[in-house]
Amino acid sequence: MTDRETAPPPQSARDKLLAAGFAVIRSKGYSGTSVDELCAAAGVTKGAFFHHFKSKEALGVAAAEYWSEFTSELFAAAPYHDHADPLDRVLGYIDFRRQLLAGELPDYTCLVGTMVQETYLTAPAIRDACHASIAGHAHTLAPDIQAAMDARGMSDAGWTAESLALHTQAVLQGAFILAKAEDSMSVAIDSVAHLKRYVTLLFNQPEEKAA
Repeated sequence: MTDRETAPPPQSARDKLLAAGFAVIRSKGYSGTSVDELCAAAGVTKGAFFHHFKSKEALGVAAAEYWSEFTSELFAAAPYHDHADPLDRVLGYIDFRRQLLAGELPDYTCLVGTMVQETYLTAPAIRDACHASIAGHAHTLAPDIQAAMDARGMSDAGWTAESLALHTQAVLQGAFILAKAEDSMSVAIDSVAHLKRYVTLLFNQPEEKAA
């Protein structure tokens, strides 16, 4: 996932630490973030950290789960769901992802995408939590993609709604990596525009000219 997505206003020490994880890990990476930095960013003591989390890895797992919960609410309330045509909902989702590309790089990159790149071999629990987050989000797109396929008689398309849903996330995560590599939002914007063109062509729909 991820995007100009920030944590909701935290209340408890645990929530403050998770919100700090959102900010610091997206800025410095999981490996580059220390427990001391998380505590300083959250404004809590190290004792409070270890009261809520056995280790930094435990916080990483909880942060991935918290990220999934927060972003699920964000996307559930997004306006693309209002379109009557399921294809318009799919394309509207991509437009919404484009709208979230604003601010500084840490503001719109994905927490779970950032963590899994560093931990997929060294911290299986974080890897699994990140996979659940990314795949779970992709799963929410599959019904609209399937409905668009059904409406257009595309039962023999040679690909599935689930595979296209996962492909959207592969493009987005790759766009975030390129944006970091170039230190520029423009490459991510271009990637999202290409994703919309690709999906449009898959369904043989002429792309609307930009206003």
